[in-house]
Amino acid sequence: MALIPFLFLSWFNIYTLQSHPILQSPSLFLYSLPSNIMAPWFLFILVSALFPLSPQVHGLNYTDVQAAVTDMRSKSYYGFAILLQMLNSTSQPYRSLTFLMPGDSQLSESPISVVHLEDFLISHAVTTPLLFNDLLHFPTGSLIPSGAENKMIRINNRGRANFFVNNAHIVTPNICQNSYIKCHGIDTVIQYENSSYINS
Repeated sequence: MALIPFLFLSWFNIYTLQSHPILQSPSLFLYSLPSNIMAPWFLFILVSALFPLSPQVHGLNYTDVQAAVTDMRSKSYYGFAILLQMLNSTSQPYRSLTFLMPGDSQLSESPISVVHLEDFLISHAVTTPLLFNDLLHFPTGSLIPSGAENKMIRINNRGRANFFVNNAHIVTPNICQNSYIKCHGIDTVIQYENSSYINS
């Protein structure tokens, strides 16, 4: 009988925490954990990943893209909206993403090769939809996987008005409101080591 309260509490914790956007992507949560508590949480993350209670898999479909593009244009992110439409017409669908969007002036200073268009866009994305309030849960030093292989985004969280992803400051949060895609405006192109987006 003493086991019943324990089992109920365990079920309640998993059910409650599973609904949090960060925990729906276990890799994001794992990277955000301080090292001194990572080991005790690893088993929980593994179990949650193997036995999700309400898995959510969404394609980056035409309706989502068009709604996101409309929201981007409403805040004058025309360049990124055009790039997203180009990607959607030429590549395979992705899982839903959070885009980190440089403004038009920043994009114009960094001409992007058509060959590297897809890599540029997915390297300016997080592989799960996150509102700005979700991002604020990540402490400084957290590493979040970008959409590009082997490219990590480092968080520098000094509060709502001073939140950085790598070298870029989030200046216009929560632009995409009407689709499963989320997006936030940043003040510069995100830099990684060995990035190569430029026309040659």
